[in-house]
Amino acid sequence: MKEQPNYIVVDTAVLPEIFGKVLEVKKLVAERTERSFSSACKRVEISRSAFYKYRDCVFAYDDKMTQQIVNLSVTLRDEAGALSNVLTALSEMHANILTVNQNIPVDGVALVSISLKMGSAEVNPMKIKQAVSALTSVVEVRLLSGE
Repeated sequence: MKEQPNYIVVDTAVLPEIFGKVLEVKKLVAERTERSFSSACKRVEISRSAFYKYRDCVFAYDDKMTQQIVNLSVTLRDEAGALSNVLTALSEMHANILTVNQNIPVDGVALVSISLKMGSAEVNPMKIKQAVSALTSVVEVRLLSGE
């Protein structure tokens, strides 16, 4: 049986330099600044073997610990601008839209699934639900999950 991971938060100032460089390599590839891990390793001057040794164990704090993912199911009237109004309201609450899936309207309504990441703890999932529910083209909002 695989052992459960045990996480700790440590200031990078007290860690060996390699851990910061592994994070930098991962960021370069994710942002597509570098095309491969190999070229990113050359750029930050670490060996590929060192990178591969630590890549699955080193994460930036905000990548794993501070994300609040909210999943909504929204029923919208089949009206022009309905989805745009919802996305604008979410944007005004500083939500980072991760996914949007809209079904074809049936009987004058369309079901939309939205996943978003909240950057601020000030806005909780219930406030999001209330704000979206208040829009005129919204029939129903269901909060599927909110970490």
